[in-house]
Amino acid sequence: MDLRLYPLRTLILAAALLIAAGAPALARDHDDARRAVETGEIRPLADVLDVVKGKLPGEVVGVKLEREGGAWTYEFRVLDGKGRLFDIHVDAKSGEVERTKEK
Repeated sequence: MDLRLYPLRTLILAAALLIAAGAPALARDHDDARRAVETGEIRPLADVLDVVKGKLPGEVVGVKLEREGGAWTYEFRVLDGKGRLFDIHVDAKSGEVERTKEK
């Protein structure tokens, strides 16, 4: 697998998931996320992926950016080599893995 395409595929998948959630939510969420990146409140998705890719148990198949309790969290849905699905919650500012849950 060409790792240079990894973040690009993830961003495309994330955009598709957001679009599926509905256009009005996409515009509001996209603006909030962009503003958070511009102000340094969170790190860009590509930067966070660079930090955590070695800590993930498989391939990223989905991404969400959420605000939980006032803090931004990237939630990665990861499929491992055995077909198990995990939700990996990562602090969007530090890039630290906060919790992992098998689905």
